[in-house]
This record gives sequence, C-alpha cells and structure tokens, in this order.
Amino acid sequence: MEQITNIATFAGGCFWCMVKPFAEYDGIHKVTSGYMGGHLENPTYEDVKAGQSGHLEVVQIEFDPAIFSYEKLLEIYWPQVDPTDDGGQFQDRGESYKAAIFYHDSLQQQLAEASKQAIAESGRFNKPIVTEIREASIFYPAEDYHQDYYKKSANHYKEDRAKSGRDEFINTNWK
Repeated sequence: MEQITNIATFAGGCFWCMVKPFAEYDGIHKVTSGYMGGHLENPTYEDVKAGQSGHLEVVQIEFDPAIFSYEKLLEIYWPQVDPTDDGGQFQDRGESYKAAIFYHDSLQQQLAEASKQAIAESGRFNKPIVTEIREASIFYPAEDYHQDYYKKSANHYKEDRAKSGRDEFINTNWK
C-alpha cells in the first residue's frame, strides 16, 4: 500500500525550537528546518539571520494525513508561538523570526484562517493576532548542522531555549 504524504510549513521564530514539538508523533515522517518566503535563491543561515533575504526560518513537516491531520498540526503550532508579536518570536527579533503559516493548498489555507480566527475570538489574548497566513513558496532546507538540532546539540539547544522566554510564555498563555 502506498504511503500518502502531505506537507505543512510553519514559521515560529528560531527553527531549532520548532522541530521537537512536531517530530515525535506517529504519522509525522520528517521535520526539516529551512527557509521560505523570501527573494534570495539558495539562502544560507547567515543570509536569513541578517534579515535581508526576505526568508523566514521555517520547519517543513512531512505527514500522513490518514494518521495525523493538518488540523492537529495547527493545534500543536499555535501554542509554540506568540501570535500577537509581529517583530519576531521571543528572544529572536527581526523579519526572519516572525511567525507565519505557509499553506500548500486551498484546504490548508481555509483551515489555517479558521484556526487563526478561533484564536482571535477565544479571548486568550488582549492584542490582535498578527501571525501571517501566506502561500507557500520554494522551500530551502537549512544547513545539515541545523537539522534535528535539539538532538545533535542537546545541551546548547536546552540552554538557548531556556533563555529565550518561549517556555515561560507557553506556560503562562497556553497551559
């Protein structure tokens, strides 16, 4: 039987912190750190970090929709970000660290828009929800040393995440 794989792409600030929340579920085949949304072809980490490429740091998720739905991915995505911050995410500031959902088809667009509206109407936040919902474009995988960073460089990942403010925000606003 042929395995069906769909793709979802999310930006949520530093891509190191966006891999682990998705990586360890049945039905998720692969989570790749990379870049999307900009004008520079074949960007490097330094290009994106400098903020001149137009790209955002993203994770691209390959998943089996029969096992793990796009709606479930959205349920995991939203609590990883501050959807009211349009200047970056947590300690990572600038255009390349903004939160965004990149849709790959009209159904993903509809589901993403509906989930954003539900967050806005939930009363959870007293500021507007500014996370962008954008059409997916060319995905550029990040350099190998960024892939599965939370596993490869576990101590540095934990230190960086601990000082980012992400976990405190999640615990205060999403739990």
